[in-house]
Amino acid sequence: MAEEINPLGSIQISPRAIAMIAYQAALESYGVVGLAPKNLVNGLSQVIVRDPTRGVEVHYDGQQITIDIYVVIEYGTRILSVAESVQNTVRFHVEKALGIPVSSINVHVRGLRVSDID
Repeated sequence: MAEEINPLGSIQISPRAIAMIAYQAALESYGVVGLAPKNLVNGLSQVIVRDPTRGVEVHYDGQQITIDIYVVIEYGTRILSVAESVQNTVRFHVEKALGIPVSSINVHVRGLRVSDID
């Protein structure tokens, strides 16, 4: 849990809240068509529960925030460009919302999706 202490008291931010910010930011990134679960077990549980932070893991050790994002990208886009776009967009939105620097964002490409061509 991210925590900041000031003269008026303390502010605590749960990893789930950070994950929701990262989830929305990743979906806004160019070339991302969706997020994927980390593994099959997580995927099954998230389908049943319908977790709004699917495909995002946040680790906070008291000093650093590390975010892992599992994405599905559009077939035909440059994978490296999309991954860099996700990193930049997520970093911007999380740091803007929290005012706390993010130490690293790891983008894991879990698949490609071909859009329907009519």
